[in-house]
Amino acid sequence: MPATAAATADITADFVHRLADRAAEADDLRRLPAATIDDLISSGFTELLVPARYGGLQADFPALLDPVRRMAHGCTSSAWTIGFYALHNWMLALFDEQAQVEVFAHRPALAPAPLAPTGRGLPTEGGVRLTGRWSWATGIWNANWVLVGALCGPEDAIYPALALLPAADTAVEDTWHTVGMRATGSADVIVTDAFVPDHRLLRVTDIYAGTTPGAALHDAATYRWPMVPALALLAAMPALGSAERVADLFAERLAHRVIAYEGVAQRDKPIAQAHLGRARVRIRALHGLLADTVGQIGAIVAAGDPVSRRVRADARLAAAHIVHESRTVVADLLAASGASAQFLSDPMQRFKRDVDVLAGHVVFDYDISRELAGALELGLKVSPIAMI
Repeated sequence: MPATAAATADITADFVHRLADRAAEADDLRRLPAATIDDLISSGFTELLVPARYGGLQADFPALLDPVRRMAHGCTSSAWTIGFYALHNWMLALFDEQAQVEVFAHRPALAPAPLAPTGRGLPTEGGVRLTGRWSWATGIWNANWVLVGALCGPEDAIYPALALLPAADTAVEDTWHTVGMRATGSADVIVTDAFVPDHRLLRVTDIYAGTTPGAALHDAATYRWPMVPALALLAAMPALGSAERVADLFAERLAHRVIAYEGVAQRDKPIAQAHLGRARVRIRALHGLLADTVGQIGAIVAAGDPVSRRVRADARLAAAHIVHESRTVVADLLAASGASAQFLSDPMQRFKRDVDVLAGHVVFDYDISRELAGALELGLKVSPIAMI
């Protein structure tokens, strides 16, 4: 069985149904239930992008996308968290060989990655002393490693980097009280004067460009994908999957809903039919955009060529557009579903809450994404630290 097929075989319809069955529980817990973590480990899904030399499946990067989209049919928050656990194993594979030997020695590796550079790594012999606080640490409650963004080096030569350290070297503060994406458990991580050796530091410039140590070590196109397109496209999948599921729920709802004070079945209302038709065609268009974007980057990395900033910006914009449109589909269908859809017992409202919060991720800022893509097409100057 090919690696991709083996990796996705256990993300079955039953797996997705179990996510749906636990969605309300996960929302109340504000983290993934233990049973979901057990199912995830049993599935082997987190092995998808682990390098073959460490016993992983080393699938093509796009193999990650479809299973995460399908998981969102059960629970948006769970799909987001599981998808990032798998993506972060790909990020771990970008580090120096010594770091990879350490982190992949015991599996599964579950490594949250709050990337904003809100920490400071001061130079010391053999590495840095790291101190900082990071928000949005998705999946932190089950972590055994943590990746964090930091400004490292001396004051006159600071560089942004990712630092990798054992979860035991961190503290967690439960700050995750939100209206949506509650099951991600994205609490704050605190590090105080922890030593991080040089081999567990990775420069952000190399990550953005796809020129990391791991890209050379593994000689596979998977590890030459630039980070921002990889992160953005993966993170867009829970939104797309949610829009698909809400469209299904809306269609099911039409079969039995009678409009109050009219006595007319909603399925017989032309406007309801139009809402459903518009949702379906929007979703189909997003699948086309996704396929085109993934295909373009896949061809470039397969050829061993660098992915230009313009292509990377276009990919970020595609991901932002997928989220923007998915959010619109969800909002339109919920608005057309009547007040009863707002009960906490109805999954439609949870999908909307989750997608609304998901859309706030910085990589999906629709204005900035469009500006960056437009500026690069016009040949204008764009900041070297722009997230592309």
